[in-house]
Amino acid sequence: MIKNPGISAVVAVAAAVALAGCGSSSEGSEDRELTVFAAASLTDTFTELAEQFEKDHPGVKVTTSFGGSSDLVAQIEDGAPADVFASADTKNMDKLGELATDPQDFASNTLEIATPPGNPAKITAFQDLARSGTKVVVCAVEVPCGNATAQLEEKTGVDIEPVSEEQSVSDVLAKVTSGDADAGLVYVTDVTAAGETVTGVEFDESDQVVNTYPISTLDGADEADLAQEFVDLVLSEAGQKVLSDAGFGQP
Repeated sequence: MIKNPGISAVVAVAAAVALAGCGSSSEGSEDRELTVFAAASLTDTFTELAEQFEKDHPGVKVTTSFGGSSDLVAQIEDGAPADVFASADTKNMDKLGELATDPQDFASNTLEIATPPGNPAKITAFQDLARSGTKVVVCAVEVPCGNATAQLEEKTGVDIEPVSEEQSVSDVLAKVTSGDADAGLVYVTDVTAAGETVTGVEFDESDQVVNTYPISTLDGADEADLAQEFVDLVLSEAGQKVLSDAGFGQP
């Protein structure tokens, strides 16, 4: 039989292209992205947990978005493609209704006063935040830390007149560390995470308002199985240790 080398070459090239196409498609199918929306106070802990999740799930990238819980809820309601949501309070999780498929409490937190290093304004108690001339920054009332602040004011009779109301605890901390405020109300965990950039001032009344943090997969999540596995990690002994080390309490 006489072989045609030209035809053979064409067939070989076509076969190679077909195989390359199949290989490319298979490899791409292994690349998956999990999107986690979480309260700003969870930035450090959820960043660590996301890195652990990626190590345990080769080919999976965890994209995290942190902010005020109320802002994140609004984004989810507007159709933002999130798979998991972790809120700094149950009130904002409840706003999602059936969009949150199975909320589970995983941590708790209380407020603490943050001041610039050395506490130059000599803030020693919660009532000092109402002192004339004291520049205090708090979270807006729709944000969990702001709602907790409002509840404390009502319970204690202390009336704080803040110089600004921010949309997240990280924004409050930024005002304090920049020197724009004498004090700010954030969570215990935020003071711990800020390290030497702030001085923390504990106060007796803080345990009167405790924020409980729920987490849930979201209805219609693109990666529903991965979403549940991430929730399981947060609820696991390993996940709870990360949260405990950061200063979070039990739910």
